[in-house]
Amino acid sequence: MRVIGVIPARYASTRFPSKPLHVIAGKTLIQHVIERCQLASSLAEVVVATDDRRIAEVAARFCGVEMTREDHPSGTDRIAEAVSRRSCDAVVNIQGDEPLMDPEVINRVAAALSECEMSTAATPITHLEEYDNPNVVKVIVNQSGRALYFSRRTIPYVRDAASRSPVEQLAAFPFLKHLGIYGYRRETLLSLVQFPVSPLETAEKLEQLRALDHGIGIRVVTVKYDSIGVDVPEDAVRVEKILRSQL
Repeated sequence: MRVIGVIPARYASTRFPSKPLHVIAGKTLIQHVIERCQLASSLAEVVVATDDRRIAEVAARFCGVEMTREDHPSGTDRIAEAVSRRSCDAVVNIQGDEPLMDPEVINRVAAALSECEMSTAATPITHLEEYDNPNVVKVIVNQSGRALYFSRRTIPYVRDAASRSPVEQLAAFPFLKHLGIYGYRRETLLSLVQFPVSPLETAEKLEQLRALDHGIGIRVVTVKYDSIGVDVPEDAVRVEKILRSQL
């Protein structure tokens, strides 16, 4: 199976304009992400999908680039356009703001595509501040590791621990935090973006619910890695300290 990695990247960002080109520890953010992806042995090729020439010029020094339309409503639609012009059997969508991405997570998400049409990753929730945070998406899986549901609410509801303290509730069940990395078989991705937005997707504002709504199975691999994304300038400072400590 030929698997490629695609990194969607756009210049405009309300909270952090020109984020992909922000320099962290001597390299642009997009270069950091590309280089982490290139360490993943499962990927035959790494491609940046962007609608911005400035990002394309920087990314082209390190990997393939696909210029995409400006009006895509999501990163998924953007990578689908890029993949439609690339020869591959499957694709892993890596977020363009995670310069510390573990290549082994990419490998495991890619490998899971042999079992399912779509795959993703999750990590155990261990921090209390994430337990009831709607910005931390939770996922529950069945015994075979397939996603049953994703939600911004804390799921499942552990009835016997409901009256206990948040610390005790967190200890009562192995809650999983969803990580924003996805694997797709090529035809699954190209079909998915043709489906209308589903009611669940509209309610939770989670794109992956469109796949579940249309009967697409999602294999969830559980990993120890916890994503550290760059959403605002303050995050870039934090990531730079981590990167410099690794030198």
